[in-house]
Amino acid sequence: MLNRVTNLTMSSSAQRTLQAQQARLASLQDKASSLDKISRPSDDPAATGQALQTRARIAAAAQYGRNIDDGGRWLTAADSALEQATNVAHKMQDLTVQAGNGTLNQSAREALALELEGLNKDMISIANRKHLGRNIFAGSSDAATAFTPASPGNPTTFNGTPGSSVERRISENQTVRVDADGAKIFGNGAGSIFDTVSNIVAALRSNQDVAPFAGQLETGVKNIIDGRSDIGTRQAQLDRASSVNTDLETSLDAQKNGIEKADLGSVIMDLKLQETNYQVALAATAKVLQPTLMDFLR
Repeated sequence: MLNRVTNLTMSSSAQRTLQAQQARLASLQDKASSLDKISRPSDDPAATGQALQTRARIAAAAQYGRNIDDGGRWLTAADSALEQATNVAHKMQDLTVQAGNGTLNQSAREALALELEGLNKDMISIANRKHLGRNIFAGSSDAATAFTPASPGNPTTFNGTPGSSVERRISENQTVRVDADGAKIFGNGAGSIFDTVSNIVAALRSNQDVAPFAGQLETGVKNIIDGRSDIGTRQAQLDRASSVNTDLETSLDAQKNGIEKADLGSVIMDLKLQETNYQVALAATAKVLQPTLMDFLR
């Protein structure tokens, strides 16, 4: 059976074709103005999925970057505190060596005792240093201070939470501790550097030999230096992580642009080609579907 092709059928078909061409032209014009490959998920569902995954990775990398910066500030604060603690500890050692001189009179010993007491208060102040309202040397504890100074009959007390730490995630599978173990660095109770110095002060005032405490003080100084060395190691780790994360952010940003952004030259070429196709379609339709007198009579 033969189907009759009327002018109305040809006109409808030509109209649909021209509308499709016009829609394609409008889409390319939008793409040329925004350079967005994907204006809605239906444009390219597969690319949309890739874009969402890439954006999620970019957001994660940005958070890692903020964590690295925050961790760096924590470690810088801890390093600064331990630098001061090291200087104070070395001064304590020098005074202890002077106190070991058996020719000192009681007035000189009292002067050394007073200076050591002042240095001990400075050391306690350093050990209770805070960063953003948090104790640097008390782990996750929310105590008012990391250490409670000694009182008559009571040694210096560490208020931190044993075994706890403040950590920052710097990559998908890596975290770094950003605080310092106050109990390990300064000691706790009778074995702390604070109580060792207090014992030296008491020995000076009672005219006793301070030599038995010199070895304990040396151990305390070594612990502080080791603590600062550990901080330096973690700072270097953060520096490496920062470099890697910066490279990752750059790579992900380029990947996102490759998925979401169109090449300007390619879009312009497609646009010009589509404009030509549309003009050709208009001309061809005008030639094929020429109006007749009947069209005007209708």
